[in-house]
Amino acid sequence: MFKSPGPIALEVGPIIIFWYGIIIALAFLAGLAVTVKIAKKQGENPDKILNLAIFLLLGAIIGARLYFVLFNWGFYKFHLQEIFMTWHGGLSIHGAIIGGFITGAVYTKLNKLPLLKYADFVSPGLILGQAIGRWGNFFNSEAFGFPTDLPWKLYIPIENRPPEYLNYQYFHPTFLYESIWNFTVFLLLFFVFRKKFEGKNGSLFFIYLILYSLGRFIVEGFRVDNIYIILGMPIAKLMSIIFIIIGILGLYFVKYYTKCARQ
Repeated sequence: MFKSPGPIALEVGPIIIFWYGIIIALAFLAGLAVTVKIAKKQGENPDKILNLAIFLLLGAIIGARLYFVLFNWGFYKFHLQEIFMTWHGGLSIHGAIIGGFITGAVYTKLNKLPLLKYADFVSPGLILGQAIGRWGNFFNSEAFGFPTDLPWKLYIPIENRPPEYLNYQYFHPTFLYESIWNFTVFLLLFFVFRKKFEGKNGSLFFIYLILYSLGRFIVEGFRVDNIYIILGMPIAKLMSIIFIIIGILGLYFVKYYTKCARQ
């Protein structure tokens, strides 16, 4: 059984350190370390990665927060100050991917760097960061699934339960399901696909989109916080389908481009 110790890691007078912030910081550092390692092995200057990482982090956080606020505007329009309180949770990974990609596209364009090559550098570290970052949901007792009595059940405090599940104490730890899936994708990207698709810029990034989104689509079916429905399905499932399609088309483009380049 899992039970969160609460969102606050340390409180000394007016200073409060939240577990969510610690987890996000660890996720970023772990992802950055992997990205630098991959770039170095391919002869890239690590300083370029470090400079890009700063902008990617800002773009990802802004995109993640804007995406979340947009789809929860019914709450935030009455609590505007909460928009900036990211340590309370509320960072959408789909928004982070979109914000990060846009930032990366602009940065690489301005600095005359190959976008897809750098996207490949970042992808394994990104999914590792996501695997770690999901544990922030654990400490905040959020992003959980339907009630369950399985041995790995997750206890959710009554104040965090949806109204229709107030009488239930234990739920599916969907944060854990997605964390395990993301770590598996990281292993595949880093140890298998990175070598298999070496020199085919964009392959790792598009495989990342497909595999991550496939897992997210499946895990989303367990969650109870699917509030926004578009075209008959939760927005997260719809975005996962869109990302899978983009990934498949992207892989086709890479294969076609590589074939043409060899002719």
